[in-house]
Amino acid sequence: MSLRSKFFSGVAVAVAATAFSVAGIAQEKVERSPEAGQKKERMRGEGFGKGMRDGHGKGMRGGKHGGFGLRGIELTEAQKEQLKAIREANKPDPAIREEMKTIMMARRDGTITEEQKARVQTLRAQQMEKAQAVRAQVDAILTPEQKQQIETRKQEMRQKMEERRQQWQQRREEFKQRKEAGETKPAEKPAI
Repeated sequence: MSLRSKFFSGVAVAVAATAFSVAGIAQEKVERSPEAGQKKERMRGEGFGKGMRDGHGKGMRGGKHGGFGLRGIELTEAQKEQLKAIREANKPDPAIREEMKTIMMARRDGTITEEQKARVQTLRAQQMEKAQAVRAQVDAILTPEQKQQIETRKQEMRQKMEERRQQWQQRREEFKQRKEAGETKPAEKPAI
């Protein structure tokens, strides 16, 4: 066997070994570590630790005054008590929450039935009606001045969100232009 044929045989064996190992790696099942599931539990506040609920069970939206959008609004003690009563009377039903969780898992797995889809629509409609009723109860205990403060804050938030949306849109356009021009890094910003 000549040196040339030995060389090509060696190269062929190396290429074949590489191809088989790449194919084998591509087919391996990726197993998640137990830590990945624990991290998700912590973020939801279900596992050990505070999670995103900060140990108070209100989640990211709850906030002061039960998440009725009243942050920064001065409330009387009577109003605070009324809000507490509204919150207690309208606590979410754990059974419905568990049912929704089960249906969403079925949807994710691709096994959702038409009955489950209809049930989700019904539950969401009920949630919307309940939210509107709660909002009406909260509005009933607020003074006209407090309602005006809330409306002003809503307008400010809408304006800030619109500004952020425009900034993101501008960044997206700049990225597209850089990509078309073949640039990989953003242009240097001048020092202020």
